[in-house]
Amino acid sequence: MDQSLGSNKMPYLKEVREKERAGGTAAILAIATATPPNCVHQDNFADFYFRITNSDHMTQLKAKLKRICERSMVKTRYTHMTEEMLIENPKLGSYKASLDARQDILIEEIPKLGEKAASKAIEEWGRDKSHITHLVFCSCTGMDMPGADYRLLKLLGLKPSTKRFMLYHQGCFAGAGALRLAKDLAENNAGARVLVVCSEIMVGGFRGSSEAHLDSLVGLALFGDGASSAIVGSDPETSTERPLFHIVSASQTIVPNSEGAMEGHLREMGITFHMKDSVPVLIGENVEKSLEESLKALRVSDWNSLFWVVHPGGPAILNQIEEKVGLNPSKLKASRKILSEYGNMSSACVLFVLDEMRKKSVKEGEGTTGEGFEWGVLLGFGPGLTLETIALHSAIIDSASG
Repeated sequence: MDQSLGSNKMPYLKEVREKERAGGTAAILAIATATPPNCVHQDNFADFYFRITNSDHMTQLKAKLKRICERSMVKTRYTHMTEEMLIENPKLGSYKASLDARQDILIEEIPKLGEKAASKAIEEWGRDKSHITHLVFCSCTGMDMPGADYRLLKLLGLKPSTKRFMLYHQGCFAGAGALRLAKDLAENNAGARVLVVCSEIMVGGFRGSSEAHLDSLVGLALFGDGASSAIVGSDPETSTERPLFHIVSASQTIVPNSEGAMEGHLREMGITFHMKDSVPVLIGENVEKSLEESLKALRVSDWNSLFWVVHPGGPAILNQIEEKVGLNPSKLKASRKILSEYGNMSSACVLFVLDEMRKKSVKEGEGTTGEGFEWGVLLGFGPGLTLETIALHSAIIDSASG
């Protein structure tokens, strides 16, 4: 065999490969969010919860849940669950509720809530949905075959050839992880437009109270339902597309000595949530090292010179990050606002926070955060403990002037 034939093909293969790749850095071209219509007010949630689960006799647990709600910094949340649903299906209100009953709801409703956010993102984007080439869908619950990605494709009327990626049961860091995957897809496929959808409905973790399992009370007090969506692509069509944020770099790591600190398990009774008290401290003690490793190319000397998009996992986590990194209180204002108005929506949260910062920027006309900072960081964290770090560069000022 003539070895030169193989070597002669190498320049051609390289040329083909280069043509397949995009020329520029991936950018977020649109962001949108959606929630179910039912609003839960935190100040009366404990009374509501123990009444609808027929548990008013558990007075000590009720008092404990009230204290957790008071410290949660959550004022309102949104939920697909209604009192009428629980009356029709009382098994959902027991501690060992049927997984089948939960799945019947989740398989149907998770894609529908995702479609609300995705449709709004496509409308903002401004191009026809036929230009979407990839779909990345993530959700903690509702696992099925074909999955929520398939059902969403049908709901939106996307092309059957759309390349789909379904991220199930990842946890709160999955929103940042989905953006990391979208960046790789957009930069390695010329002309790619990636629709990212995160849809979370907490029916899978809703259950009656148990004196033997207090972890569930924290989840009941913090988690809410919501969906968020983004469109990611490189080399924007300047006549129609306007970048909001460039995704400059993205990394993932496991926090040292954190195994078992945060877990979620799928059982016959649905999802069980477990988190140790050490989680906020573990995140706080390791976040700066992760920042230094992930953002070293930016040569950041002052973390306050960045804008911050942090998953609002809970007030203790936000407090630890603020303290350990030495942030000004204003830096996590957007995260705290989302926590207060929506609770922890798992993977959907980080895009809610990013959208909040974008809206503040447009309203005040001062750049990305209302403070004029062009460079920023997005942090996601969840079971593992897994920590996602994304470096962002604002394009909002350029978009507005364009």
